[in-house]
Amino acid sequence: IASQTIPILAIAPMIIVVLNAVGLSGLLPKALISTYLSFFPVVVGMVKGLRSPDNMQLDLMRTWNASTAHTFWKLRWPSSMPYLFTSLKVAVAISLVGAIVGELPTGAVAGLGARLLAGSYYGQTIQIWSALFMAAILAACLVALVGALHRMTLRRMGATS
Repeated sequence: IASQTIPILAIAPMIIVVLNAVGLSGLLPKALISTYLSFFPVVVGMVKGLRSPDNMQLDLMRTWNASTAHTFWKLRWPSSMPYLFTSLKVAVAISLVGAIVGELPTGAVAGLGARLLAGSYYGQTIQIWSALFMAAILAACLVALVGALHRMTLRRMGATS
């Protein structure tokens, strides 16, 4: 978690250079940067979610002589779903930022990061704003998609949103 205190703008160029030196280029460095940024919010959310059942619920499972696996699948896992999908909404937006930042030092010619960079180089504010709006629209669509998956999952589990 301490690694999350280092700004991604400082790490991204180093990650891309190191991965290019070992022969890994293209989408993989950008995907790794996005994964790095979105991993810890999901882990923290899931830990919080898996710990969310209160003592009374856990005592009830013990009273029914439930195994650890049974307690996990029947109590802890369903209780963690709201936390999982909330952290996935955060992670999908953060991973989009990671993908854009991952494009900046690569000299990419396609993508939102490349549009932002080209617009800033040539003073094309319309290109910069259009890339920013497209990033915002894409993030909103991805968050809405995760929200729809959340509602479908809760409905399938028999819960209401």
